[in-house]
Amino acid sequence: MSATLAVNEIYLSLQGEGTFAGLPCIFIRLTACNLRCSYCDTAYAFTDGKKLRLDEIRARVQELAAGYPLPKASPRLPIVELTGGEPLLQPNSLPLMKSLCEDGFTVLIETSGALDISGIDARVRRIMDLKCPSSGESARNRWENLRHLRNTDEIKFVIGTREDYEWTKLQIAAHSLATICPLLCSWVAPLEPHQQDKSLKEIPPGQTPITRRQLVEQIIADALPVRFQLQMHKIIWPPDQRGV
Repeated sequence: MSATLAVNEIYLSLQGEGTFAGLPCIFIRLTACNLRCSYCDTAYAFTDGKKLRLDEIRARVQELAAGYPLPKASPRLPIVELTGGEPLLQPNSLPLMKSLCEDGFTVLIETSGALDISGIDARVRRIMDLKCPSSGESARNRWENLRHLRNTDEIKFVIGTREDYEWTKLQIAAHSLATICPLLCSWVAPLEPHQQDKSLKEIPPGQTPITRRQLVEQIIADALPVRFQLQMHKIIWPPDQRGV
């Protein structure tokens, strides 16, 4: 039987976050997640999706990329990202990423940091979360993953409270994270009412919300070696629009 993946959606947009922000990107959103972060804006991917063969997924990626010329030297555009949900919950995500690398794409994966990343093809750029306290899932961080990261990977902190920020500062210092790879700080964008899935964790008590301006000013005041980012796609399109 051909290998399959449960896929929520595949679409061409632009990369809204990270060091590749602004570049055209094909997103492969896989179904299912083992976490329920308080701020999750893709709860629709927890269960919605259909099974596609790996060759069907690759064909769809090639179709979406067809308008872009094949470069002779520079990296191929668009880039391709596996996201979710949590892509690593499905073992067949590993051979898919490998095959996409062999097709000449720059491949990224967005992963929660709660699952083992060591089996991912070395050519794939890993964007790994370290879950902050307000997520309700910080106990699920798999700290062993840090030793598998390379300077081409990225660590992301999603910050919604002052406690998240102080925790982030502590982890950067305690693990010398700035010496490993680029560090990203994202501000938690408020969820639209229909995005507030009942399965999401509650923010732990005693947390103090932080505005995006306060977060930026604190990063500057503390000379924190991070890249602040907003979700660019939520500025261009309605913040709850899918397929962008």
